[in-house]
Amino acid sequence: MIEPRTSIHANPPATVETEIAALGRWFHNLHLPGGTQTAPDHPLGDFPAYKWKHLSAHIPQDLTGWSVLDIGCNAGFYSFELAKRGARVTAIDSDPHYLAQAKWAAKQYDLEGRITFRKMQVYDLARVKETFDLVLFMGVFYHLRYPMLALDLVVQRVSRMMVFQTLTLPGKEVVEDTDGLDFNNRQRMLEPGWPKMAFIERAFAGDPTNWWVPNHACVEAMLRASGMQVMKALGHEMYLCAPDPDHPSVVHTWNADELLSATGTNRHRGRL
Repeated sequence: MIEPRTSIHANPPATVETEIAALGRWFHNLHLPGGTQTAPDHPLGDFPAYKWKHLSAHIPQDLTGWSVLDIGCNAGFYSFELAKRGARVTAIDSDPHYLAQAKWAAKQYDLEGRITFRKMQVYDLARVKETFDLVLFMGVFYHLRYPMLALDLVVQRVSRMMVFQTLTLPGKEVVEDTDGLDFNNRQRMLEPGWPKMAFIERAFAGDPTNWWVPNHACVEAMLRASGMQVMKALGHEMYLCAPDPDHPSVVHTWNADELLSATGTNRHRGRL
C-alpha cells in the first residue's frame, strides 16, 4: 500500500514579506535589515526617511545616556533611528495597529531592549512625571482637538530639546509686534503673518482627524507661549526647539490652575 505523500511544511514559515503584508497598511516605509521595505510604493515617496535627512544632522550622533520620547511613533521609524544612536526611547501612540507594526519591526532591528512602547494619548502626559532629553512631537499637532493643551503638556516633559512638526498654512510672513491691541483695532489680526489657525470642521485630505492648520507665525508664537524657543527651522514645517528659562509658559506663572483643571490633576478643585 502506498502512503499518501505529505508535505514536510504543511504550514510553511512566514516570510518577512508575508508578515509585512499581514501588518499592513503601513504609513512608515521602513528599510529592514536585508533590504526589504514596508511601504516601497508610498504616495509621499520614501517617507519618513526624507524628513529624517533634514533632522539627522541636528541631533547628536551619540545619544548614549539620553532619554527620548517619541509622541505618535506610528511604526517606529524615528524611534529606531534614535535607538541606533544609543538612546533609551519611550514610544507612544494611540493606535494599536501602528504599535503592533512598531513592536514587530523592533524585533527585526534587534532593538527591543532599547525601546518601550506604550498605548497612550498625548493628553495622558498630564500624569507622567518623567522628563526626557529629547522629545519628538511630529505629525500629531494638527490631529488634536485640543492643540494648545497638548503642547503645554508636552513641553513640560522636555529637558533639553524638542523637534516639532505640523501641517501648516502656506506662507512664511510673520508680524513681529502683536502686543497692545484692543477691541477697536482687531483689523490687524487679518494681516498676512498674524498668528492664526484654520479650523477644519469635517475632513481634510480625506481624514476626519485633521482639526487645525496653523500658519508659520502661529507655530512660532505657540511654541514661545508654551515656554520654548525656536532654535532653528529644519526644512519644511519642522522646528528645533529648546526650553526658554527666561520666558516660561504661563502654566508655570499665572495660569497653572486652568491646566490642572483641564487635565483633572488639580487636587484642590472644588466639589459640587
